Amino acid sequence: MPIRQLKPVTPWQRKRSVLTFEELTTNKPYKPLTIKLKKHSWRSSNWRITVRHKWWGHAKKYRIIDFLFKKHDIPAKIETIEYDPYRSAFISLICYNDWERKYIIAHKDMKVWDRIIISKKTKIIPWNRMEIENIPTWVQIHNIEAIVWEGSKYARSAWTYWTIVSQEWVYTQVKFPSWEVRYINKRCYASIGVVSNIDHNQVRIWKAWRSRWMWIRPTVLWKSMNPVDHPHWWWEWHQPLGMAPKTPWGKLALWVKTRRKKFTNKWIAKKRV
Repeated sequence: MPIRQLKPVTPWQRKRSVLTFEELTTNKPYKPLTIKLKKHSWRSSNWRITVRHKWWGHAKKYRIIDFLFKKHDIPAKIETIEYDPYRSAFISLICYNDWERKYIIAHKDMKVWDRIIISKKTKIIPWNRMEIENIPTWVQIHNIEAIVWEGSKYARSAWTYWTIVSQEWVYTQVKFPSWEVRYINKRCYASIGVVSNIDHNQVRIWKAWRSRWMWIRPTVLWKSMNPVDHPHWWWEWHQPLGMAPKTPWGKLALWVKTRRKKFTNKWIAKKRV
C-alpha cells in the first residue's frame, strides 16, 4: 500500500499516516541539477512579515525541473524516480541519447529504463510528449503549455490531469477536473497521462510540528486576532462576523468575484461548476 498507517505507540502517532514511497528508486538527487535557495522567511529587509503563515521549515535543495523540453526527436531513458521536497508530485531523471540529463515531472506508471521522446507527433503512450493537435480526444494529459514555446504551466501537481474534449480549427478544447473548458493553441505541447503520487491527498499530517517542516505556520480564527490584524477581531469572546466575511484588508470575501480580469479569461469556453 502506498499509504502506511502508523501504530499509535505514542500519542502524536495516533491517526497519523505517511507515504511508503515504494515508487522511488533513490534518495539522493542529481547534484548538477540542484541549487540551494536563500531563506528569507517571507520577511522584508526590515524583518517585517510580508507573507502570512509562512516559516523557513526544514532544510532542502531545489531541483531544477525542465519545463521547456527543447530537445525534440531525441530519445531518452528514465534513470530514477525521486522525491522533490518543493512539489507534491514525484520527479524523474531522464538521460538523452546525447548523455544530457534533465529532471521532469514523473508519470504515475513510470518505471526505470522506460523510454520517452518529445516530438511534434509520436506514439500515443504514457509520458510521451507531443503537440496537442496530434493527441486524440478524451485522452488525459498533463504538463501543458499555456502559450506556445513558453514552457508547461498547467497540471503539474500530484494526481492532476486535463482531458481533451475536441479538436477545432486553431484551438483544442481541454477540460479541467473542475469541469471548466478552455481553449489551448494546437501548437502547444503536453505530456500524456496522469501525474505521479496519486495518494498525496490521503496523507494525514496530524502533528503541528510536521506542518512546520513543510514551511507552514499556525493559522487562527479571524475573530481571535488582534484589532490590527483583522476587521473581525473582538475582545475575549467570539461574535458574529457582521454584514459579511471580509479579508484582512477589509474587503468582502464571499459572494463577490475575486478573480481579476486576466488576459486568459478569453480562452474560457465553459466556466467551472
